[in-house]
Amino acid sequence: MAELAEAVDEELLGLGDGVTRVRRKQYTAYQRLRNFACVCPPQQTNLLVYLKADPKKVDLIPGFTRDVTGLGRHGTGNLEVQLRTEKDLERAQDLFRASYAAA
Repeated sequence: MAELAEAVDEELLGLGDGVTRVRRKQYTAYQRLRNFACVCPPQQTNLLVYLKADPKKVDLIPGFTRDVTGLGRHGTGNLEVQLRTEKDLERAQDLFRASYAAA
């Protein structure tokens, strides 16, 4: 999971100029003008990424994406992405770009 977290970090920082990483106690935020992604510390089986993307405009896939509007959580954004493998990271790249564009 640590390797996957590093790959997510590289992917989010590489989305464009001016992306900064801010480490918080409960999560790591990625900002452009404001937060567009938050990554929680890796768990045993997955890595949770919260994005500033509209869950209503995304095809939600059980076990991969989830609408967390109105649920208590750490981080920013209403779309939760659960990453378990490098393949999941590849599937999430379009969601990362959409969240970056919305910020």
